[in-house]
Amino acid sequence: MIGDLGAADATALAAMVARKEVSQDELLDAALAAVEARNPALNAVVLMNEPAARRAIADGLATGPFRGVPFLIKDLGIEARDFPSHNGSRLLMNTRYSGDSEIFARIRATGVVTFGRTTSPEGGIGAATEAAVYGGPTRNPWNLGHTSGGSSGGAGAAVAAGIVAMAHGSDGGGSVRIPAASCGLFGFKPTRARLPDGPYAGEGWAGMAIDGFLTRSVRDTAVMLDACAGPDLGAPYHAPPLAFGHAQAISRPPRRLKVAVCDTTLTGGPIHPEVREAVLAAGRLLEGLGHHVTPGRPGADVPMMMRAWTDIVAVGTALGIRTALKGRPLTDALVEGVGRGAVAHAESLHPTRYLQAVGEIHAFGRQMAGYFAQGPDILLSATLAEPPATVGRFAHQTEDYLAYRTGPEGIFAYSPFCAIFNASGQPAASVPLAMSSAGLPIGLHLAAPFGEDETLIALCAELEQAAPWASRRSPMAG
Repeated sequence: MIGDLGAADATALAAMVARKEVSQDELLDAALAAVEARNPALNAVVLMNEPAARRAIADGLATGPFRGVPFLIKDLGIEARDFPSHNGSRLLMNTRYSGDSEIFARIRATGVVTFGRTTSPEGGIGAATEAAVYGGPTRNPWNLGHTSGGSSGGAGAAVAAGIVAMAHGSDGGGSVRIPAASCGLFGFKPTRARLPDGPYAGEGWAGMAIDGFLTRSVRDTAVMLDACAGPDLGAPYHAPPLAFGHAQAISRPPRRLKVAVCDTTLTGGPIHPEVREAVLAAGRLLEGLGHHVTPGRPGADVPMMMRAWTDIVAVGTALGIRTALKGRPLTDALVEGVGRGAVAHAESLHPTRYLQAVGEIHAFGRQMAGYFAQGPDILLSATLAEPPATVGRFAHQTEDYLAYRTGPEGIFAYSPFCAIFNASGQPAASVPLAMSSAGLPIGLHLAAPFGEDETLIALCAELEQAAPWASRRSPMAG
């Protein structure tokens, strides 16, 4: 087992360390060996710093719930002094930080051994991870011809390949849940502002972006969320307090819930037949567990939300790029096509559009809150409208930012469910309940009312117990 991290979740690995069945250095050795063996095919793990990891072990790890467990952080938006970052972009190569972000400090306090970063697309605005700065696409360990998702695609690939048992990610439009669905993992997006953004940022994408984790088990996510939850000093706002915490929530099933099942997109469009059947099967599973299951979908203004999301993300992307350019020309040698297109789109908007778009996002959140207040406790859908896409389909060469995001073959057509809940701020999760006939994972998406993270994660744990997925491993994980 020491040589195969793909066989255990992080909780189990930490227990092995605590029982002295394996040392912290031996677990790190196993993770590094897995990188050497599997990463050349995947291109998921980058910017490794083994000396920092060894030094952390030698200095004494924090006595937390994951003491001694190897860990990777996303190469985007999580500042760490010992881990310089490319942030998915040639423009930002080898960015160094004078200190640690609050989220990284809290992660480190769990006792994990961070030894590197995982790939992300430039700007974090893709459903695939194919950034030029890493020299090629990140691939799916279930099938190397397919994407592992984005923007936390490197994290998803690393966990699904058995390199690490869990990894950090972030989610501004599905960027934890899309890789979870693509790689057969559990991915949970908390309620807006449940986790800290500071001190390097006040909020991400008008509050739509939040950190998260890619894990094999619900319990790993629950414990890590409890360790990281809560505002940092000076946070502009924060989520409603939890009643008792995620880990305690999963210790027992939730009350019997009213579940609305949407087997189309949230605007009524068709989805892939195999994915639709997986949604219906998940509904039957929930009904068999005693939940009250009925068809349904919200009547909220999804097209308005997606236009607003697209404009807000373009403005955020343009701000980051213009700041990093420091007056230099915007060229294809520094910024990929979609990034340049986002800048062009942002700079075409009226100066008042950003605040108008934020207002539309807030209006959409109220529409979604009204839907849940009048009916379901949970909305069940697919995570993606089809099985994981082939490599290259969502490459960043195009400069047509709007078509890339919202065109008929764009990312929103492929992933029409996830960004809804970034906009509304509601907690949402992808659970790996199904497989396609081609042997690719299919994720099922569950969302709950704002602040009801404990109810949602308890339901995810109940599904994990009823339809276990731990033994379902990618060919690369063995």
